[in-house]
Amino acid sequence: MQASRNSPSTVGSKLPKKHLVAASAVAFCLIGVISLLPSKNVQAKRNIIAVELPTDSQVLTTLSSPAIDSLDKPSSASTAPIWQQTTIASGDNLSSIFKRLGLNASDVYAVANTSTEQRPLQRLRPGEHIAICLNDVGRLAQVKYTRSSLEHYLYERNENGFQGTKVVLQPDLLPTYKTAIINNSLSFDASRAGLSQGKVMEIANIFGWDIDFALDIRNGDEFSVLYDEKFLNGQKVGTGDILAATFSNQGTSYSAVRFVEQDGSINYYTPDGKPMRKAFLRAPLDFTRISSNFSLRRKHPVHKRIKAHRGVDYAAPRGTPVFAAGDGKVIASGYSKANGNYVFIQHGGKYVTKYLHLTKRLTRKGKHVSQGKAIGTVGSTGYATGPHLHYEFLVNGVHRNPRTVKLPDAKTIAKSQRKEFFAQTTPLLNQLGQHNGILLAQANLHD
Repeated sequence: MQASRNSPSTVGSKLPKKHLVAASAVAFCLIGVISLLPSKNVQAKRNIIAVELPTDSQVLTTLSSPAIDSLDKPSSASTAPIWQQTTIASGDNLSSIFKRLGLNASDVYAVANTSTEQRPLQRLRPGEHIAICLNDVGRLAQVKYTRSSLEHYLYERNENGFQGTKVVLQPDLLPTYKTAIINNSLSFDASRAGLSQGKVMEIANIFGWDIDFALDIRNGDEFSVLYDEKFLNGQKVGTGDILAATFSNQGTSYSAVRFVEQDGSINYYTPDGKPMRKAFLRAPLDFTRISSNFSLRRKHPVHKRIKAHRGVDYAAPRGTPVFAAGDGKVIASGYSKANGNYVFIQHGGKYVTKYLHLTKRLTRKGKHVSQGKAIGTVGSTGYATGPHLHYEFLVNGVHRNPRTVKLPDAKTIAKSQRKEFFAQTTPLLNQLGQHNGILLAQANLHD
């Protein structure tokens, strides 16, 4: 009886009705709150997602040139700077670029007069990039001028104006080997082997004292080259120096290897230490094709009669640069009815070179010129049927064939440097030889 009297049902029946309703409401609320609390199992199954925001210094937006796309403005609570980038176009200067980016003349003056090495902002080149960074109040804070993947200039505002810094990144270097047999043309077959036209011209420049690349290349000639490729963060960003190379031309083989001189300059030598550089270039221009060869009996293209032709004609597009074949002094620079625009250069007391039918003369009488210096451009002035360079080579006043005349060597490597020379060059030649040997062995397997 006692137990029955104390049961919940008994107690509830004795409570006043209004108290019972209130108690029920409280109980219902407690049950609802408890149901909203997370259990331990639920908590254990939650995934925590971390959101990483970019740092202020890494916000960079690439914009089209010359039009600049609008950027989203940060909220008033944001302090992230605004970056804008534009590509330098032909004819651009710092003033036109800053105007395009919405900056004023005072910004141009402040940045342009920053003291940095050789004031690079005065020598902008098409295809390069300039980026500006505005702070949270829209004031110019930084300028980044990017010349390449490995070089840029950073200008940062301080209390005195702007401070400029040159930044050069050091890439990883990977030696790379290429080889080709010429069956079409040097440019075509080298490109098919994976070489750029720039690298082809480097090869021509190295061997250009021994081989006339406009006249002497034949089907069956072959070359091999070892050069550096540059990588930054795993991405290829360019090519470096040619380390070693061989060129077989009409059965004669030539070899060259890089040597870094004591002053940091780079020159190329034969494996035994003789300079590849001679006193004269075989061909004084970037070659394309040849119109007529050296001959003392040749029908003149204008007068249509046999007339001594005392040089070589190099047909090339009008405006192609013509280079001084060697160091010397300009002894004549003028115009005549037959020769058109011409330049004559004296090289010491023994040699004279002549360059005829130029469109423009880029030097004058009395000037000293160095080998490879542009002295004019290809044209068709005077007695000429089309744009070409007529080139003559005289030894003690006698015309000689510039393709075959024996050229004097340039200064050989100093004896004091020979030990360092072989220490540098032997590993490079061995590496090139190993690649050539592997290919030779592979070729023999297929014979």
